[in-house]
Amino acid sequence: MSGVKLSNITKKYGDVQVIHGINLDIKDGEFCVFVGPSGCGKSTLLRMVAGLEETTAGAITIGDRDVTGEDPARRGVAMVFQTYALYPHMTVQENMGFGLRMNGYPKAIIKEKVTEASRILKLDDYLKRKPAALSGGQRQRVSIGRAIVRGPEVFLFDEPLSNLDAELRVEMRVEIARLHKEIGATMIYVTHDQVEAMTLADKIVVLRAGVIEQVGAPMDLYRDPDNKFVAGFIGSPAMNFLSGQVVEGMIEVPGLQNSIKMDVTLPADGTPVELGLRPENLAIDINGDTHSIEMTESLGGVSYAYLVGASGEKIVVEERGNFRSQAGTIVGLKVDADSARLFDKVTEVRIR
Repeated sequence: MSGVKLSNITKKYGDVQVIHGINLDIKDGEFCVFVGPSGCGKSTLLRMVAGLEETTAGAITIGDRDVTGEDPARRGVAMVFQTYALYPHMTVQENMGFGLRMNGYPKAIIKEKVTEASRILKLDDYLKRKPAALSGGQRQRVSIGRAIVRGPEVFLFDEPLSNLDAELRVEMRVEIARLHKEIGATMIYVTHDQVEAMTLADKIVVLRAGVIEQVGAPMDLYRDPDNKFVAGFIGSPAMNFLSGQVVEGMIEVPGLQNSIKMDVTLPADGTPVELGLRPENLAIDINGDTHSIEMTESLGGVSYAYLVGASGEKIVVEERGNFRSQAGTIVGLKVDADSARLFDKVTEVRIR
């Protein structure tokens, strides 16, 4: 297995540049997830590593080899796509071994590799079936198995669970996490799903408009975002942002009964700022009268109250325990100031 290094990678389509000088070091055996909004360049970057997109400038290294100009088949990578791309007339066993057969591997070697992959993915009972007789999750496991039998240095996943229903997505997340633990391969995974990124990744790369906004472990990004974009993108429900300003060394926010004192280096008085608060860092004050509850989303052990302030700001508050808010109620807000994050209103950079 090998790590992957991207050195000042750029990508242009004619005069349009979509990847802007990306530098990234993915360690051997690491599970790295690319996340970001649609059009941010995450799939393009993955396809550049695979060799399916030409690299305009910069270098891609896998292990100790510069593979920037190499053919995809020679890079030592295997890619799992959103679509399963299985041959409908072949059995599971034949689909998994097809690539090796095309490359002239002996039948005994193919059988050995397919048997091992089917054991890892728990496909032993389905080897004689054709894709039409499989569920969506089983088909995706076959697709992953086809990648495993190749014995690649790096696995690349391009939103592999997007076509599955909610229950199967959970099941396949567990399967992929177990697969990574068992084979210890370097994996790069593209998704727009917050839960997939947070639960699978050793390292998350947050992209926006072809630029890396921040790289780090899932909980590091959640607790310590560098800017408003990362703070708002990582976490579900998203972080709440309340507009305010600096007044005499405190943060004054319309709609909050008390000014907020924060242990950060504040800009000058009058500077506009954004106060960021996760839903779990807010609590409803039933004695207050600053916000109206539009609706409450109950999920069993936890619920989310959706509030609207006097100036129209939308706020989500997490609730646990026996008390749950009711729609139509007028309430106030309690703030956990120690958990708040402060951002410059103009640059959106974190104020620390």
